[in-house]
Amino acid sequence: MKIIILGAGQVGASVAENLASEANDITLVDTSPDNLGVLRDRLEVRTVCGNAASPRVLREAGADDADLLIAVTQSDQTNLCACRIAKALFNLPTRIARLRSTDYVDYPELLDEDNFAVDFSICPEQVVTDYIERLIAFPEALQVLEFAGGVLSLICVRAFEGGPLVGHPLKALKFHLPNVEVRIAAIYRNGVPIIPQGDTVIVPDDEVFCLAATVHVRQVMRELRRSDKPMRRIIIAGGGNIGFRLAQSIEENYHVKIIETRQERAELLAGQLSRALVLRGDSTDEKLLENEGIDETDLFVALTNDEEDNIMSASLAKRMGARRTLALINRRSYVDLVQGGPIDIAISPAHTSIGTLLAHVRRGDVVAVHSLRRGAAEALEIIAHGSRKDSKVVGRTIEEIPFPKGATIGAIVREVKRDDGRLLRREVIMPHHDTVIEENDHVIVFCTHKNLVRKVEKVFQVGFHFL
Repeated sequence: MKIIILGAGQVGASVAENLASEANDITLVDTSPDNLGVLRDRLEVRTVCGNAASPRVLREAGADDADLLIAVTQSDQTNLCACRIAKALFNLPTRIARLRSTDYVDYPELLDEDNFAVDFSICPEQVVTDYIERLIAFPEALQVLEFAGGVLSLICVRAFEGGPLVGHPLKALKFHLPNVEVRIAAIYRNGVPIIPQGDTVIVPDDEVFCLAATVHVRQVMRELRRSDKPMRRIIIAGGGNIGFRLAQSIEENYHVKIIETRQERAELLAGQLSRALVLRGDSTDEKLLENEGIDETDLFVALTNDEEDNIMSASLAKRMGARRTLALINRRSYVDLVQGGPIDIAISPAHTSIGTLLAHVRRGDVVAVHSLRRGAAEALEIIAHGSRKDSKVVGRTIEEIPFPKGATIGAIVREVKRDDGRLLRREVIMPHHDTVIEENDHVIVFCTHKNLVRKVEKVFQVGFHFL
C-alpha cells in the first residue's frame, strides 16, 4: 500500500516503523526536519517537511495516488483539515485521524463524508486509559487484552515460585481447571519465546500468555499467580490528558489522589473531578509522597509527559512502600530496561494504541491487533471468509492450515445465530489439531514475532480487500 503518515511524533513514528517493515510505500510529513531526518535514516522512508494541512504539501507527499492517509499530528484541527483536503482535492480512498479531544465523540456527524471525511478516528490517550483500567481490575497481570467484543481475554502473568502450575506440564492444567476452557498461547522465558506443548513445564519468572473466556479469567489467573488483594488506594502522578481521563473514570470506585505540578491545571482538575483529591506538587517529592500515605497505596501510576520523571517517581514510590507501580514511558529501550525492577509495569503509549490503528490498515478482515511484549509480538483477531474451495483456512482443520513457524491459533470465537439470522450468543472454542474453521469464525492468532504478521495475513487473504 502507498501510505502517507502525517506527524512524526511518538505515534507517527511507531506507525511508520510497523508499516515500513511490511514492505509498504511510506511517506512521512512533519514540520520538524530533525524528527524526519532521524526516521528517514532509521526506517528508510520518504519524508516531506511542511504543514500537513497544506494542499501543496499533501500533493508533494503523493496524495494523488495514495491508498491511505493516517493523520496523527498533535493537532486535532490539522488532522481534520488534512482528511477533508485529502478527500475533496485528491479523492484519497481511506483517511484515519487522531483526535485527542473528547468533543468529537458527542458529534460523530462531523466526521462523515459531507464534513471532515474521516473514515476512522483514534484517540491514543483513551486507548491507554482503558488499558490501565483493565490492569487495575486485574492487579496480578502484566497485560490484559480483549477480543471479540470482550467475550475472550488474553492475560499475561509472571509465574511465581510455588504457584499451582509451576513445575508441572501444561497438560496438567485441565485437571486444575476441569470445567474451564483455557489455552496457553505462548511462554517467554528470559525473553525467548517458547511454543507451548502438552509436556512444556512452566518455571518461575516465565511470562505466560493465557487465552480464556473473559468470565473465567480470574479462575485461570489463580492457577498461575497468587491472588493480589483488590486495588483500593490509587495515586496518579500527572494531570494531563491520560491522568485526567483515568481519574475521571475510576474515581467512583477507588480512593484516588492526583498530583499535578501546574497551579492552573490543578485548579481545572479540581473543578472537573467530583471525588478524586487533587494535590499541587511534585511527584518526585519524597515528603509529599510520605504525607499522602504512599506506604498504604495499592497502585502508584506515573503519567506525566516526562518519562524520566515517571521512572524516578514510580521507583521512589516503590521504595517507599507502594504495593504496585506503573509508569508511562515513550522509548521502547527504556520500557525493557525498567520493567520488572522497582517499576512493575512500564507502558509505551504508542505500542499500546498502535493495535487499534493497525486493525484498520491490515489486509483482510482483521478486526483487532494487539501489540505484545512492548511490540515484539502480536495477537490478531481475523474473520475467516470463503469456502474450502477458495480459502486456505475455511473448511480446514487446524493441522491443515499452512501457518509459519511461530504463529499459532489460540482460540476461535464462533457466532451462534437464531433461525432468523439474529445473533444468539458468541461461543469460545479452544481448538485442537482436528478442529475445523468455519466461515465467519473470529480466529485469534498469536505471533511470537511481529515479522510473522504479514505471512499470517496472506494465509487468510483469499477474497479479501484492503480496508
